[in-house]
Amino acid sequence: MNKKQHIVVIGAGLGGLSAAISLTTEGFTVDLLEKNDKVGGKLNILEKDGFTFDLGPSILTMPHIFQALFDRAGKNMADYINIQTVEPHWRNFFEDGSTLDLSSDPVIMRQELDKLGPNTAKEFEEFLAYSKKLCEITEQGYFAHGLDSFWELLKHYGPVRSLLEFDVFRSMDQGVRRFIKDPKLVDVLNYFIKYVGSSPYDAPALMNLLPYIQFGYGLWYVKGGMYGIAEGLQKLAEELGVNIRVNSEVAEIQQHGGRATAVRLRDGSVIPADIVVSNMEVIPAYKKLLNNEIEAKRLQRFEPSCSGLVLHLGVDTIYPQLAHHNFFYSDHPKEHFNAVFHDNKLSDDPTIYLVAPVKSDPTQAPPGCEIIKILPHIPHLNPEQPLTAEDYAALRERVLIKLERMGLTDLRKHIVCEEYWTPVDIEQRYYSNQGSIYGVVADRFKNLGFKIPQRSKDISNLYFVGGSVNPGGGMPMVTLSGQLVRDKILADLQG
Repeated sequence: MNKKQHIVVIGAGLGGLSAAISLTTEGFTVDLLEKNDKVGGKLNILEKDGFTFDLGPSILTMPHIFQALFDRAGKNMADYINIQTVEPHWRNFFEDGSTLDLSSDPVIMRQELDKLGPNTAKEFEEFLAYSKKLCEITEQGYFAHGLDSFWELLKHYGPVRSLLEFDVFRSMDQGVRRFIKDPKLVDVLNYFIKYVGSSPYDAPALMNLLPYIQFGYGLWYVKGGMYGIAEGLQKLAEELGVNIRVNSEVAEIQQHGGRATAVRLRDGSVIPADIVVSNMEVIPAYKKLLNNEIEAKRLQRFEPSCSGLVLHLGVDTIYPQLAHHNFFYSDHPKEHFNAVFHDNKLSDDPTIYLVAPVKSDPTQAPPGCEIIKILPHIPHLNPEQPLTAEDYAALRERVLIKLERMGLTDLRKHIVCEEYWTPVDIEQRYYSNQGSIYGVVADRFKNLGFKIPQRSKDISNLYFVGGSVNPGGGMPMVTLSGQLVRDKILADLQG
């Protein structure tokens, strides 16, 4: 195997950065091309009026996946990325005025659960044991070996083990309700689905591994802002010799005889490649870079995840009742999820994720101020049922009114700085499929929870990373996808 082969990676999101680092560590030469003015993809940052907004992901879990990039390169991650634990993990607010904290401290967690009833702590303990089993079996095969389809899963685990241990006949919600009776705790555990932008009523029960991932591996923040992950990975990549080129948009993957041969940039320049790795989502890549509508249509069963209405607010007051991470729950959760995932409507009563990073990092805002990042999940773009700018503006107002009603007094009066993104902005900035935030939706009837395979079906030396391919969306998974594509490329070259 000639390790000096030249690889072009399209897109410097976390999947692209991870792939570039992983491949360079193995001796390949790598060009990493990014259309925007900085690396990170959806992990983005904006400084405005003295406020520092993390425009993308807000929660770091599974730091060992990031650590593996540094370990393989012989480096210490702490020299590049400064992470700290967040406590409580998050605070849950309900319409009746009650709250529930999720905590890594078992004593505090027990006290919180006891507020919901005498048996709730025991039920949660049993549920977490179930979650741990799902996590462990998934890590042993799906994560470790980069399994890319249900048939690969059956081959690796065997049919009986696959059917029983992955709880394949239940939805995520049904898996939660096997153990948990309190409706508030059901809502909280169901909403772990936020990590992958899907519905707990449609997603497979396997998604119940998500609570253990958080409780088992911790919940973390990056000092100075989450964008520090992208900066740390960029520094590592450059030290290893990755040639990172920003403001370099790829217009075409050139091919001949079933192989990718080069990429052509918007400026007309052409970069030859022995192997191409795309961090652009698969369906947009087939449409934009390969002009292959037939393959894009074949992949339509891998529907996009939800999108979001993203509000970044700088406010001139402090809300002491907030934790770093907060959820304000819908009184009608099933109707909320149905609106987003089945009716293509903006929910009348959305569940709202709210981040107040100043609770952990006061440097992110001027003194006496704080950042309120608000993210209700909403449908991805649908040309057959388009939503208008007026629809999104009306939802913004509904969300702010709901937060004021649930305790954030006069929130609208305290806004001194705002950045407002709709799915249209997300699609234009990142070329995500129909404005999706998390790649491919996890739906047991549409795709069994699987994402698109990492290997191209029809171009032998084209691979994909990011949220639209296995193992899926979220910072740890897209970072893992970059490591798994390294393993696939090495295996294919060894033949």
